[in-house]
Amino acid sequence: MLEEFIFNFTHNLFKPLLLFFYLGFLITLLKVPLEYPSALYKAITIYLLIAIGWHGGEELAELSMNDLTIALGFMVIGFFTNAFIGIVAYFTLRQVTKLRRIDTAVVAGYYGSDSAGTFLTCMGVLVTANIAFAAYMPVLLAVMEIPGCLVAIYLVSRIRYSGQMDEKGNMPGEPGYDPASVRITETQDGHSQKMISKKVLHEIFLNPGIFLLFGGIVIGFISRLQGVEVTEANDSFFVVLFQGVLCLFLLEMGMAACKELKDLRLGGKGFIAFGLLAPNVFATIGILIAHGYSMMLGHTFELGTYVLFAVLCAAASYIAVPAIQRIAIPESSPTLPLAASLGLTFTYNVTIGIPVYILIATAVTTLMPITIAM
Repeated sequence: MLEEFIFNFTHNLFKPLLLFFYLGFLITLLKVPLEYPSALYKAITIYLLIAIGWHGGEELAELSMNDLTIALGFMVIGFFTNAFIGIVAYFTLRQVTKLRRIDTAVVAGYYGSDSAGTFLTCMGVLVTANIAFAAYMPVLLAVMEIPGCLVAIYLVSRIRYSGQMDEKGNMPGEPGYDPASVRITETQDGHSQKMISKKVLHEIFLNPGIFLLFGGIVIGFISRLQGVEVTEANDSFFVVLFQGVLCLFLLEMGMAACKELKDLRLGGKGFIAFGLLAPNVFATIGILIAHGYSMMLGHTFELGTYVLFAVLCAAASYIAVPAIQRIAIPESSPTLPLAASLGLTFTYNVTIGIPVYILIATAVTTLMPITIAM
């Protein structure tokens, strides 16, 4: 098992995907005068979300009714697992950092969500390593992005409606607290204001990432139901070109991750330690929960399914939750959560984390084999 880990680790580090990530990291580190066009980044992101949804929808169309039922159960489990992880992250950060309570809540929301970039990278690694995974995993990517948004909003609402938070988001005992500017959290008729407005709900459930991913899944599913001859022409674009476009995406991710690292000093040593160690804990929790579900079903999941679920649990958002943060939680720091989620956790997951999660999943499934009743 150790030899397999070393093999996966060394080979993962030098896959084209990671080499492009390193290249992007060096561009920022060495101050190479290169700006990644924002329009190109948006176009690549749109392509990747639709492509992964398209391929997932095609595979879903091939599943039996029993497999679809298993997938639905996995979606429910994934949703509550990430909600649990968000709560755990909040109380852990309260103990190991000196962040403001509102920033702690927002960072916890980031970790209660997932990362499309990490998922895409992991899927690319699994494909090149010929490690199989369930076809419905892209659906979990969309479902497990939502809990972090809800966790952040819930935790911040408790802080905001305590009646002690000032207009800048500070609480009593925190630097810069101004009791004279404490927010009034009730309307004139005495009823609490609603933090989850229609605009926020729209952003949570109809943000562009989730919409494009689900849209790709639906289109791929309906198209494949009509036959392979209907989808084969589009496969040359959405499937064949996927790995190359993903390399360009990771080039930009490397540049962005390096830029975020400078803000880590604001969070302190405990914050840095959390960003590096928490993914391993959350991934292990995810693998154990997935294996528990597998044992309950008496059905063995593919190794890649465990690893992708681990990545969905271990990753932190840098797209969906920041969008919610801008609308619903403007008092929180815009840089600290991204410094941890993108600068630390994303970098760790795509370089070291994936082979570690393969090792953990292999160990768990070996030590706790599933007994199938006859």
